[in-house]
Amino acid sequence: MTSMVISTPEPKFPLLDRLLADAQDFDWIIISDDDIEFEEGAIDRLLCLAKSCDFALCQPARTLDSFTDHPLVQVLPGLTARRTRFVEIGPFICIRRDAAELLLPFGEQCRMGWGLDFVWPVVMEKFGLRMGIIDGVTMAHRIRRPAEHYSHAAAHLDMYRMLATRPYLTQEEAFTILEIYPE
Repeated sequence: MTSMVISTPEPKFPLLDRLLADAQDFDWIIISDDDIEFEEGAIDRLLCLAKSCDFALCQPARTLDSFTDHPLVQVLPGLTARRTRFVEIGPFICIRRDAAELLLPFGEQCRMGWGLDFVWPVVMEKFGLRMGIIDGVTMAHRIRRPAEHYSHAAAHLDMYRMLATRPYLTQEEAFTILEIYPE
């Protein structure tokens, strides 16, 4: 089913807000870029592991050959999952209904989403929700380099403006593993 057709480039997160305006009837919201690869059955396994870890916000770990801005999101062999204070804004995130009620809409302030991943842990922790990275399910993000088709300067400016208006964690605070789930 096609919900919307866009013929001109638009910033990602305001577009997601429009697409997700009526998403309150779903148990999970899955946001995926179009340049990632999974094994067959990966999303079902991911949601099963998220449920068993009680993660309201999560993402699969990235394979070691993926484009990665933050090493924290790369797979850690020997683990099923990690409860963290950081889930990156993409390229694939799962948001459980109770977290979606707190995190949506993303807002017009941060058009490409940069910085939201430092705001989310503050919100999640305030309401006693857990978040993490699922190492038992990996995604490859190697088809094309991310963030090449928009202005990094504009995305940084949006991020700094948004962070000036909301509580957030520093990178050092966010890149923390709180609990591990061995295989």
